[in-house]
Parts: sequence; C-alpha cells; structure tokens
Amino acid sequence: MRKYLLSALFLCTTIVAIQAQVNVRAQDNTGDRDSQALKVKSEIINPSDLINDGEIRLEVTGGVEPYTYKWSNQETSLTSNKASKLTEGIDYTVIITDAGQNTVTKSYRIPAESITENFNGAFTPIVDNMGAILFWDPFTAIGVYDPIVYADEKNVSIPGWENGIEDKFILKSWNIAEGSHVAKGDVIAVISSEKRGDIEVKSTTSGELKHLVKDGESIFDYTNTEDLIETGAHYFARLQYDEPVILTHPNGDPQSHNIPFIVVWLVVGAAFFTVRMGFINFRGFRHALDLAKGKYDDPDAPGSITHFQALSTAVSATVGLGNIAGVAVAISLGGAGATFWMVLAGFLGMSSKFVECTLGVKYRFISKEGKIFGGPMNYLRYGLEKRNLAGLGKFLAGFFAVLGVGASFGGGNMFQANQSFEILSGQFPALVGNGFWFGLIVSVLVGVVIIGGISSIAKVTGKVVPFMAAVYVLGALVVIGINIENIGPAFTAIFEGAFNPTALKGGVIGVLIVGFQRAAFSNEAGVGSAAIAHSAAKTNHPPSEGFVALLEPFIDTVVVCTLTALVLIFTGMHEVEGIGGVQLTSEAFASVISWFPYVLSVAVFLFAFSTMISWSYYGMRAWTYLFGRSNKSEFIYKMLFLVFVVVGASISLGAVLVFSDMMILAMSFPNIIGMYILSGEVREDLREYFKKLKAGELFKKQKIVS
Repeated sequence: MRKYLLSALFLCTTIVAIQAQVNVRAQDNTGDRDSQALKVKSEIINPSDLINDGEIRLEVTGGVEPYTYKWSNQETSLTSNKASKLTEGIDYTVIITDAGQNTVTKSYRIPAESITENFNGAFTPIVDNMGAILFWDPFTAIGVYDPIVYADEKNVSIPGWENGIEDKFILKSWNIAEGSHVAKGDVIAVISSEKRGDIEVKSTTSGELKHLVKDGESIFDYTNTEDLIETGAHYFARLQYDEPVILTHPNGDPQSHNIPFIVVWLVVGAAFFTVRMGFINFRGFRHALDLAKGKYDDPDAPGSITHFQALSTAVSATVGLGNIAGVAVAISLGGAGATFWMVLAGFLGMSSKFVECTLGVKYRFISKEGKIFGGPMNYLRYGLEKRNLAGLGKFLAGFFAVLGVGASFGGGNMFQANQSFEILSGQFPALVGNGFWFGLIVSVLVGVVIIGGISSIAKVTGKVVPFMAAVYVLGALVVIGINIENIGPAFTAIFEGAFNPTALKGGVIGVLIVGFQRAAFSNEAGVGSAAIAHSAAKTNHPPSEGFVALLEPFIDTVVVCTLTALVLIFTGMHEVEGIGGVQLTSEAFASVISWFPYVLSVAVFLFAFSTMISWSYYGMRAWTYLFGRSNKSEFIYKMLFLVFVVVGASISLGAVLVFSDMMILAMSFPNIIGMYILSGEVREDLREYFKKLKAGELFKKQKIVS
C-alpha cells in the first residue's frame, strides 16, 4: 500500500512539473455570430516576475456604446475594460456586449515567465479542484439550501462616510414620509454635517422607505463610543426592495455563502464526540488544568516529555497567523457575530482533541532506543486492525501520512516562513529584498532546535509559547481595558451580528459558517496533527493526555482568537473595509498603542517559528511511517525541511502554499473516520480512568510540608 501511495505522489509531482514547462501563450478566440459588429484589440501585460500581477487591457470599437465586460475574474467590474491582479498561465474569458446586445467572447492567457509564475499557474487548477472537494456544499447539492445571497432591503448610509471619519452628522429633515414608496434618484432627506454643511441624500434604488432616525436626531458622532462600536451606526434609513435582489460580485456573478463539506465534517464530528464522551470538554476541564500543572506527572512513566511540554508543542503548531490574520479576515467577512460561532466551535473542538490524543498515546510505539512513534498513522492502522478492518486501516494510515508530509513542508513550513518575512519586512524596511538571507537564518535557528528531536522541540516550545502568548494576551487586554467603556456596545454587536446579521454578511447561516470555519481551521481539532505530539508524553494512562489536549482549542480559539476579535470590535476596526488580515489587526492595536505593531511583528515571527518546529516533528513522524524509522530517514527529512524554510522565505508561491495548506484540512478525512470507529473504546477507557481517579489509584505528586 505504501508503495502505491508513493507512486501516486510521484505521478502527481511529474504531472505538475510537465505543466510548469508548458509554453503558455495568449489566446484570442472568437466565434460569436454577432462578433462582426465588435472589434477588440488587446494588450496583455506581465510586468514582473512576481505572481498574480498580470493585466489585460481591451480596446473595443464598433457596435453601439456603452459596452459591458463580463469577466471570468469576479473582482473585475462589468464596466471595466481592464482586468488586473491576474494569475499568469491561467485562461481568462470576457464577454463583451454593446448597447445593441451584440456580443463577442474573448479568451486570454498571460504568459508565465518566471519559475514561480509557472508553478503558481500549474497549481492553481489543482487548488481549484481540491477546493471543489473540500468546500463542496452537500446541502446545496441535495436542494435543501440556496447559497445565493438575496437582499430584501438596502441600508441608506451617510454619503461619503468611512470608518475613522471625525465628523458629526444630524438628520436635519426628512423630505419623504416613512412608509412612502420612493424612486431611484428621489431626494429622501437632508443631513447636516459639522464639517461639510447640509447634504442632500438621494435614493439609489426604488422601494418602501423606513426611517431609522427622527428629525433633529444624531446619526453618527465620532466622539460617541457607542457609534464607533455599533455595526452600521452610519445608516439612517432603510429601503425595502419591491422584490428581493441578488447580491453580486463586481463582475455580475451572484454572491453565495456555501456550507463547506470540510467544515460540516469537522464540526459534526466535534459535536458527535462531545455527546459520545459525555461533554468531556466541560466536565473534564478542571482535571485537565491539574494535569497541565504537573500534579499527576509520573517521572517513571513511559514517554519523553511532560504533559505541559506536549501541550506547548501542540499549541505552538496551532496558535499562529490564523489567530491574528485569520480572525481579522473572519470578522471582515462575517462581522462581529462570527465571534460567537467561533467560540462555540472552539468548545466543540475540545472533544475532538480529547479523542484523537487519547488514541495517539494508546497506540504509540516506543523503540529500544526510546524513540516514540505515535499519532493517527498508528491508531488508524493498528486500531482498525483490531476490528478486522486491516485493509481500510492501512489505506487510511498511508493516506494520512502522505498528506502529513505535504502539509509539513507547505502549511507548516513554507507558508510560515513566507508570511513571517512579509510581515517583518513591512515593519523593518531593511529586510526588503533579503528573503533568501532571512530564510537562511531562520533555517539555521529551526535546525538547531529540530536536530535534537522532540525533547529539544518541547523544551523550546515550553518557553516560547507561554512567553509569546502572554505578550499577545497582555497587549489585547490593554487595548480592551483602555476601551472598556465599549464593552456593552461590543457584546451587543456580537450577539446581534450572530443572530440578526444583514444579508451582506450572508444571514445567520453565512455568519455561522464563517465563525465555524475560522475555528476549525485555526485549532486543527480533528486533523490529527496534535496526536503526534501528545503521543510522546510521559503517562501510563492514555486518557490523561486526552484531557491535556482538550485545553488546546480552548487556548487557541476561545482565548486567543476571541481576544483578537474583541480587539477589532472594541476599537471599531471590524467596520473598516478595504483591508484585512494582519494589517487590520495591527491597525487595531496601533489605534491604542502606537508602537505595538512592532511587538506584534515579533510575536508573529515567534508564532511562525514555533509552528515550524512543531510541524517538523509531525512531518518527520509521517515521513518515517512511509520511509522507515532509521536515523538516516529522519536526517533526510530534516534537511529537506530546512531547505523548504529558505524556499518559503525567498519566493512567492501563491497557489502552491494554498494547496499545501489544504492538505492540512484533508488530513481530517482519514483521521475522523478512524475516530468514529474507535470512539467506543475511548469512551470505555475514559470510564476506567475516572474510576481510578475517584479511587485515588493514579500517581499524584505529594505536597511537601515544610
């Protein structure tokens, strides 16, 4: 089975390499019956060796103006004859229509010239295909859910309002009574601005008018903290459409909020394990803290690291860019309400961690040299073998290992090196253009740690993780503390956004999915990676490590992700449009602590560094499962891992990194299948453990009385 999996991996690599060598040329296809009336000249531009900076410019003659341009790129407007930020080596189509409804269809491809452009262009369709599987919507497929986003009403905003504006606006007078039907272009109200004077507001659509503010009342006051926090404080009226309107992307494609299969897979699994284990995420929390504190650490138990070190190693692999950049993206997409669903998913994920890490210890193998081999590869293969499912177990274990190796090189390595360099170079200009040297230095630092194995990794993460977490949490608490008067409006925005969001945010389903997705992607509960780290813990009782592991989603999602969200909401940055990711979080901190972005950059680097060293261990265990447990095999993997650190920091790989990040999510497929099958024996082990705990039969450190 292992041989077939490796052959398949080699075949995929060969196909990608061949695709990367294809000589891509611009195409200019026609064939429409009315194309004679429209003549199109094109200019295809590849300005640099950087990826995703291609541009297509069109000059149309003939027919009857104005022209509309229906681009396949969703971010290009229907009125734009220019498409930018395009991926090299990928086909783009545009349907040009004139006022007389004559049409012509053109297809273009921007030549990929550099190595990175070729790789990015080759991997983009692979990523799209993999995404079609991971993010497939089963509910839409069976016809029980319509993913198209409809709007029943349109909020009317203060003209020219933007987040951060320092002005006061009062509703001077209504020109049209509430409940009246207005037409597009009608003057509906006059607003008085402290800086701009009187402003006439015209309706941008037709519909029934509803007043949200009375004559003479304040609409928005920048000195009022409630206005800064409240979602949509700048809206003063609402127009009820005559018919529901489909919200669209700039190119005219309908907006949709799908329910991704991977999110359903992870969250449903977490909910199942929560019930199956008797809500262990709540009733086992106090005991988990005792274990992490070392109260039950048995120095003579098999294993090589303490409960706390295993926890630190696993947390270091999950707490990272996702908690800073990912949460900002989630809040931008789903609004403040996404925070509520993110926290709920974090609590459910605690049960998944308990099950997988209990199994990781139960089925681990300790060699004569004291090396520990554990994780999903072991319990998938040998756990299922015990249930007469040897064939399925071997396949799932091998499949998981292949995904684990790919994920460790990509999402656990190159992505971290690449993003940490981008963030640091943004704050420290001296780094710009020195990605190779940055990568080389980081690879040396990583190498010094990972050469020493899991003990060395655990010692470093045991110091780095608490430090970086403390710095970030302290900074977040300072920002929240300074804005503590906003606590009421902030939590109002969270709960109203969770249960009564606007159509623009996708409604309740859209916000729920955004929150669940961020939590599932961040804490990796159900992915199986943490089970590899926890299998090295010193313990005689597998469930004890499950208890320790359930703290990870709590730390990662319920604490760190939630603090990031609260910083954004308390500072009003959740209403900012046009920026996202680390930049949005950085500006939220900077609005209170001007120098904190520099600290945040260093914290991001430490997050990325600790993630890399933890994932090096995960990937190595997957590698040794495939290629043997020899020292030579481990050394080869470590050298490859260090090379990929330099590669990740040196060049932009775009779709390659997205592909490898998807492999982390794909690991949940074989893992959760095994967890479902083995959940019964985990529950029995848990019952036995509780019996021993209540009877006082577990090793417990004695208090020293002076």
